[in-house]
Amino acid sequence: MPKKLLVASLVSAVLLAGCGEATTTQQNAPAPLVQTQAVEVVPHQQSKTYIGRMDAVEDTAITAQVSGYLLERHFQEGQIVEKGQLLYAIEPSTFEAQVASAKAFVSEARSSLKKAELDFERGKNLVKSNNISQAEFDALTASLMSARAQLEAGIAQQKVAEVNLSHTTIRAPFTGRISDSKVSTGDLLSPSSGVLTTLVSMDPIYASFSISERERLALGMDRIEGDGSDESNGVAVNVILEDGSVYDKQGKIDFLGNRINLNTGTLAMRAVVENPNQRLLPGQHIRVELMEKEASDVVTVPRRAVQTDLEGDFVMVVSEGNIAERRNVALGPQVETGIVVRSGLKPTDVVITLGLQRVRNGIPVRIQEPKPAEQGA
Repeated sequence: MPKKLLVASLVSAVLLAGCGEATTTQQNAPAPLVQTQAVEVVPHQQSKTYIGRMDAVEDTAITAQVSGYLLERHFQEGQIVEKGQLLYAIEPSTFEAQVASAKAFVSEARSSLKKAELDFERGKNLVKSNNISQAEFDALTASLMSARAQLEAGIAQQKVAEVNLSHTTIRAPFTGRISDSKVSTGDLLSPSSGVLTTLVSMDPIYASFSISERERLALGMDRIEGDGSDESNGVAVNVILEDGSVYDKQGKIDFLGNRINLNTGTLAMRAVVENPNQRLLPGQHIRVELMEKEASDVVTVPRRAVQTDLEGDFVMVVSEGNIAERRNVALGPQVETGIVVRSGLKPTDVVITLGLQRVRNGIPVRIQEPKPAEQGA
């Protein structure tokens, strides 16, 4: 029995000695060697890109308002036409005759009214002297009122005839690009003939797109009036073409939808863009970039300083006494100087960029100065 106790005591002593050595070795191990870099504060304009399309400010279908044979077409298909320019001429002879007839009716009505007025004035004197009866005077009064009504009807009829005559010349309601003609000279036109051609305005032009409710709040769209004025619009609009180039004219937000689409969860928006050279066309697919007009200072760190685990994105900073400290961060877009950190860091923080695999939260670290090549990288 004493021998067994002696063996057990010796084994315990050996184990305790081994543990003490391991603990001493761990405590005496040098702190991890790391490289650090101070966070950078740079100006940044927040932006977001959306799929959109171009729409014409004015888009109309040209139709005939009266019936008649087409005399002539006065435009080149696919060309720019000016407001008021003659597009089509319809045979006017029938409508000219209607105007002439209406004018003759008005002249006749004026003559009848003049006679009725004279008869009425004579009747007033005669009825006072009892030379005519009251019934006869009443008949003269009725004739006067009827003559006035006939004249008013004639004038209205003349206006209708003149309007119909004016419709024999079809003019451009605004300046824009006209499409091909659906009718030819000699065709019988009428209001039921359908569309003769279409006309769209080109300058300015709309860029239509939709944004989500979250993005609307993030970009401050809830504070924009949407009237296209600089005072109410803190967002610049860039139009990106299919080839990736940016259109040289910036737009202005001029329309915000009044409700969120229940099916898509998005809000309809529209920007107006100058288009003097007609480079943008209605129906053209584009990308719309919304960008803050004024840059704001943001904190950036090198991409290699950011790590990710189950808790999310984080960086290791060097706190007072060269102690490594974990900081959870919310990341933004990538920029030239690194990646934007929206929250979690202060402008005075220093982050660890190399040697992260040996660093744990709360342990001391040794800072190694980067080599010249690494400083320029």
